[in-house]
Amino acid sequence: MGWKRRKLKINYGYFKEAKVDKIIIGIDVGSTTVKATVVEPDSKAILWSDYHRHHTKQAEKVLEFLIRIGNEFADIEKENIRVFITGSGAGPIAEQIGAKFVQEVNAVTMAVEQLHPDVGSVVELGGQDAKIIIFKENQETGDKQAITSMNDKCASGTGATIDKCMIKVGLPEQEMAHIHFNDEKLHHVAAKCGVFAETDIVNLVKSGIPSQEIMCSLADAIVMQNLSVLTRGNTLRHKVLLLGGPNTYLPFLQQCWRKRIPESWEQRGYDYPKEVPLHELIFVPENAQYYAAYGAVMYGLYEPEEVGLYKGIEDLKGFITHGRKEKLGEKAGAPLVSSFEELEAFRKQYSIPAFKPATFTPGQVVRGVIGLDGGSTSSKAVLVDEEGTILLKEYQLSKGNPIQDTKELLSRIRDKVHSAGATLEIIGFGATGYAADVLEKTLKADVNIVETVAHMMSAVHFFGDIDVICDIGGQDIKVLFMKNGDIRNFRLSNQCSAGNGMLLQAMADQFGIPIQEYADHAFQADLSPKFSYGCAVFLDTDRVNFQKEGYAKEELLAGLAMVLPKNIWQYVVQIPRMAELGRKYVLQGGTQHNLAAVKAQVDYIKERVPEAEVFIHPHTGEAGAIGAAMETLHVVKRKGYSTFLGLDSAIGMSFESRNDESTKCHFCPNHCSRTFIDTTTPDGQKARYISGFSCEKGTVEDKEAVIKLTRERNKKKTLYPNLVDYEARRMFQHFYDSEPLLEADEVIEDIQVKSGLLGFGIKKVKVKRTFQRSSGSAMERRKGLRIGIPKVLNIWSTAPFWRTYLETLGINPKNVVFSDDTSEELWQAGGKYGSVDPCYPAKVAQAHIHNLLFKHHKENKELDAILFPCITHIETHLQHVMDSASCPIVAGTPN
Repeated sequence: MGWKRRKLKINYGYFKEAKVDKIIIGIDVGSTTVKATVVEPDSKAILWSDYHRHHTKQAEKVLEFLIRIGNEFADIEKENIRVFITGSGAGPIAEQIGAKFVQEVNAVTMAVEQLHPDVGSVVELGGQDAKIIIFKENQETGDKQAITSMNDKCASGTGATIDKCMIKVGLPEQEMAHIHFNDEKLHHVAAKCGVFAETDIVNLVKSGIPSQEIMCSLADAIVMQNLSVLTRGNTLRHKVLLLGGPNTYLPFLQQCWRKRIPESWEQRGYDYPKEVPLHELIFVPENAQYYAAYGAVMYGLYEPEEVGLYKGIEDLKGFITHGRKEKLGEKAGAPLVSSFEELEAFRKQYSIPAFKPATFTPGQVVRGVIGLDGGSTSSKAVLVDEEGTILLKEYQLSKGNPIQDTKELLSRIRDKVHSAGATLEIIGFGATGYAADVLEKTLKADVNIVETVAHMMSAVHFFGDIDVICDIGGQDIKVLFMKNGDIRNFRLSNQCSAGNGMLLQAMADQFGIPIQEYADHAFQADLSPKFSYGCAVFLDTDRVNFQKEGYAKEELLAGLAMVLPKNIWQYVVQIPRMAELGRKYVLQGGTQHNLAAVKAQVDYIKERVPEAEVFIHPHTGEAGAIGAAMETLHVVKRKGYSTFLGLDSAIGMSFESRNDESTKCHFCPNHCSRTFIDTTTPDGQKARYISGFSCEKGTVEDKEAVIKLTRERNKKKTLYPNLVDYEARRMFQHFYDSEPLLEADEVIEDIQVKSGLLGFGIKKVKVKRTFQRSSGSAMERRKGLRIGIPKVLNIWSTAPFWRTYLETLGINPKNVVFSDDTSEELWQAGGKYGSVDPCYPAKVAQAHIHNLLFKHHKENKELDAILFPCITHIETHLQHVMDSASCPIVAGTPN
């Protein structure tokens, strides 16, 4: 079989060689870049092309391209130019230049059909979206038809997720191109939600997993998510075309597709030409970035001549200068500051004073403790003397390994003291944050203090009696409610890391500005878009939509800063009356270095608590490290000695991180993929830290230790039985003997359900009727029926009813078969055939159906039916409720 591939050729010399009097311009306005092509309609040759990042100035970049095109093709009359535009930001621009809008999927489909008629599928990953196109032959007409699918809810599993996770692991952009996909050391990463993916990756970084393994795990999660969900139950057909920035520029992602797609073909029995090399079956074409722009032109060739006539650039100039703000002003919010005077007054009150490190003299002996906060995105360390004075501070972005980060921070502290000719004597070491556990084990830290307590101690040390501490870190939000100098309650962002400092940093990166300049840009805005608070991925989607509407970079940054307090107080804290919390607030955490974020928080608090006093911690980024140091001073003075290895031993420590088959836990069926971090000090002391386990069995390495653990655990289980586990088992067992069925024609009382007045609600009417029974032969047949029920969703609360109902009808209790418990193995085996992308509990239902069909439906024990009822309402124990309806996704999943 001969395989031929047509290339998207760019013929820059064609315009000079041939007489061209007509052109069609194709423009793709994406979430991060603008791409444009100029095509000669008869030959379909590209005469000109270019693409640039627009840094949120989409209309301005389109204008720049049109001016350049006008200069390049100055001899062509305007009435002989047509324009077709596509992409997420195309809508507002199209009408200004007379362009016809083309939906992205249609544009890509047209380009692929023109350039690659033998391609069977297209997978495109963009900055904010993912598309899959599958070409099939219509059985009746023989024509080729495209089945298209696009992510419809958020930007998880796209280029935006990869960009953010790349920052988390500390990998430079240029190194990404040198990673090769290796599936031998993969770790669990959630792909359904980009924020959960970031949280998983932070935990992997904390455990010392190498960056390359983390990025390969992310790639595998993204690929498997798209193969199981975006295909909508269909199977990709060969050849497969990979498009979009991530697929084009990340070789390890391409390699992952080439690994997983053939596996799905094998699993589904799809016949593909195995003699053809995989890089030809699944490939990235040349000039892949222009496919949507070129496809828009191909779409336009089928439109009437008068469609898409170019109007010129005057209306677009007017839109940029005046029309945009007039259009946005009606629904936009207020700016962060209304005047220069207001900004200056705010800066004077809330700017954090520059830290002046202590000076040391030759021969001086500096005695003190070190507190270290190993955070999700950065690590901070402070040197504090015996009186509690902060002598030195050190900060660095995480490089992907907490031990390496710690060694570098400690080394810099030592060098600063020694360079002055002084001697440094460390009398104690304390740690907090994500890295605290590993540092306690490897460095024998005196203190491993919970983050909330560390931040509380630091705030109280500087401000005394306070009411509320709000700490915003890179990955989490902590709000502490105080009383008499102690914590009385707290709230944490425990579900996900949405709406934190990392969100602001990621947005600044996407706009191409340093995070240190965020506030300067945000304060320049004259208005701001109104972001919806909550999920960070949805916020990013809002950002794309606001860009499309024409908001400038400065306005987007201001709007994002203003949504931060809503995420804190409405999404995390969820206390409607802030006044009841008190009036003295302390803001801390690295995010408070961003004055735009501080301004938004101060305004939000004072609007709701007018008499509030709001303070910024003078060492806002190092508050946790200071708290750890203060507690270390207290502990060491009380004990009279320190367990810390010593500064030189910690700096000179060597370590090895292993995560392979030898570290895997085999003490239960979960087979957790553990990480062993082995450390050796210069004097030969060794220690091992184990992470990545899901139960206490993972903390040990030999069978005797597991037996001891199990014995202790069984004693506790006897004293404190696990009622949740008991209920989960009994829920699906036979435990109720129903009364025999009544005789035929016996009068019984029943309830008839009718619609309420005007169709609202329901009403139940008592009626009397005769009992009806089926024939004796039907009863006999039911005794042999075998019924399967998936163990998902509302079956978990209604299983006893369905079992008893079936048994009452004459079904043998042994013939009521439930699927297995949800597990990673069950999901991997049967979760790749979905047609929609709901929440995981609904999505996993397909895997349970697969489990019933392929495990419990046996030759000698076949299932006669699967019972999976659509349950729209369930009785509730609550009183005075208007209704007790099921979630629409839950109720509709069986369909």
